Amino acid sequence: ETSGAYERLIITGREKFYIEACDDGSVDVLAIDRVSTEMTLTVRQDVPASAETRPICGLMGTIRLVAGMYLVVITKKRKVGDLLGHAVWKALDFDVISYKKTILHLTDNQMQDNKTFLSMINSMLHADGFYFATDYDLTHTLQRLANTSPEFQEMSLLERDPAVFDTYYPPEQCSRHSLAPPVRTSLTEFVNSFCVCLCVFVVGIDSEGHAANYVETEQIVQYNGAKASFVQTRGSIPFYWSQRPNLRYKPKPQISKTVNHLDGFQRHFDSQIILYGRQVTLNLINQKGSEKPLELAFDNMVTNLGNSLIKYIAFDFHKECSHMRWHRLQILLDMVAEMQDDFGYFLVDADGKVLLNQEGTFRSNCMDCLDRTNVIQSLLARRSLQSQLQRMGVLHIGQRIEEQTDFEKMYKNAWADNADACAKQYAGTGALKTDFTRTGKRTHWGLLMDGWNSMIRYYKNNFSDGFRQDSIDLFLGNYAVDEADWTTPLRDPKDWKFLTLPIIMVVAFSMCIICLLMAGDTWAETLAYVLFWGTASAVTGGLILFYGRDFVDAPKLVQKEKLD
Repeated sequence: ETSGAYERLIITGREKFYIEACDDGSVDVLAIDRVSTEMTLTVRQDVPASAETRPICGLMGTIRLVAGMYLVVITKKRKVGDLLGHAVWKALDFDVISYKKTILHLTDNQMQDNKTFLSMINSMLHADGFYFATDYDLTHTLQRLANTSPEFQEMSLLERDPAVFDTYYPPEQCSRHSLAPPVRTSLTEFVNSFCVCLCVFVVGIDSEGHAANYVETEQIVQYNGAKASFVQTRGSIPFYWSQRPNLRYKPKPQISKTVNHLDGFQRHFDSQIILYGRQVTLNLINQKGSEKPLELAFDNMVTNLGNSLIKYIAFDFHKECSHMRWHRLQILLDMVAEMQDDFGYFLVDADGKVLLNQEGTFRSNCMDCLDRTNVIQSLLARRSLQSQLQRMGVLHIGQRIEEQTDFEKMYKNAWADNADACAKQYAGTGALKTDFTRTGKRTHWGLLMDGWNSMIRYYKNNFSDGFRQDSIDLFLGNYAVDEADWTTPLRDPKDWKFLTLPIIMVVAFSMCIICLLMAGDTWAETLAYVLFWGTASAVTGGLILFYGRDFVDAPKLVQKEKLD
């Protein structure tokens, strides 16, 4: 179902924007001064009758670029389903509208930079993953909402979680306005008389204990008025390390030697314990090769922290599942089964009475928290779902999810779609290993598709990730444009190696091929030419790899210190 507007944007010349809800019961109108940028609440009677009007589906927020402030609005939406009786919408299209009528006051360089920043914002807006609800809080789990104070329940959606809106909204001006719903990445699937929903919340990263690639995933089940949920988290290994692209297929991770890792590590887990209770960290990276130092450091930090609420489990995913032995994932499930039963899940009956609370969460990670992580999370969620459906009376004692063929297919696809959504946000391609998530089996076709996606990731990691990282930093507010004191960080001049070495390598390789195809008078002459040009090509290629970081598309914007 695709729907039109439920709000109107009213533009009055150079002076103001007015945004009003379309329902008859609303009298408040948000007025935005296009000169001072001040936001105030007014009433419909104050809106000029002759103003230009256009329909919109929601207000995303405002952001400052080189040309000044811009208003970001949702212009098209599609209903993806109902969650607990509340409509959930996907934002399909957006518009970025300048407060100023002209940009003629900018220099040519500033105009070009402003155009680049606009393309960054548009690339993020059209990344295909924004969902929202106008009358339900998608930013908190069911358990958190059930255990909040009456004061919290009376807050507007904007006031409950200001971190979601720091990028665009001045909280003191917009906190009580109902026109800007929280936007969240979400996946929903609905079957017959009960629904299963996956909600994913992608959080920003900084050096205050917030790990990169952090995602909270909540699996919600609703049946005959009863509700159950199971929450998991994923996030990068929470200390200071990096894996910077350098043209090699798998750059070697580097652990920082100049910072106190334990402080950020403790801040991260302190916040996780406050939010979720006890923590079981499932580290799925390799326990040999270049990933081994990360595994050892993670283990040592958990030990040094000495917090009894944190348990560390290392499981070498690739080693255990090598040679298509994916049945060995059951080893990990058996290892954590007792802990999962102890944690439980959240359950509330049809009368709203809380029957069970989830007492802890599994925090999973691999190197990028995508492919291996999603496989494990789907298996843990499936085990929890089996228990939930039996407790809610959907399945009888002895019945298994595997026996419900239609639901089994839907459920696996939902988790595979979840993997693809996360992977596209971070890596620019669909997830790897989704053939196992979708079918429960690893296939040769799946291996082939993983190889194809890996090649695309290699290209994007080395030659287009800089622009995407800059877009993310701008979109999340990690980089703020200063209109008053503008010095461009976007133009990063390359030195002589950037053009000279690739040209030499291409010419040398081409000459090598020509010498092979057009043999000389003698084999010795041909061999000499081939060896000369082949050696020149190989040496130049080696130099390009040696100076690899000079050739990759690196981020240009000044970023806050963060965990990689």
